[in-house]
Amino acid sequence: MLEMPQSMVEMALKTMGDRWKVMIIQELMDGTKRFGEIKKELGDITQKVLTSNLRALEEKGILIRTVYAQIPPRVEYTLTNLGYSLKPVLDSMKEWAEQYYNQNMKPLLSA
Repeated sequence: MLEMPQSMVEMALKTMGDRWKVMIIQELMDGTKRFGEIKKELGDITQKVLTSNLRALEEKGILIRTVYAQIPPRVEYTLTNLGYSLKPVLDSMKEWAEQYYNQNMKPLLSA
């Protein structure tokens, strides 16, 4: 049974989910990438977790997975228009994080 979120913010959080999904979306903002490229850029993500998150984002219509019938097989991931529409959200999150860091973390590190 489909359960509606209590707010639109909750819906956004359930769609983007966790840090890995947000980082995958951010990584694909630059354009189409292959699995190995995404994994390399994200660093310590496991193959299983990356695969799971890519599938979830595909199911939610955030990205498209394109498989090319060649040997070896080539798979590419591209954001949909819906995925690209998250750019202002990610930009706002980055701006907020920079402000938070400068106000709260930087003074502690300087002490």
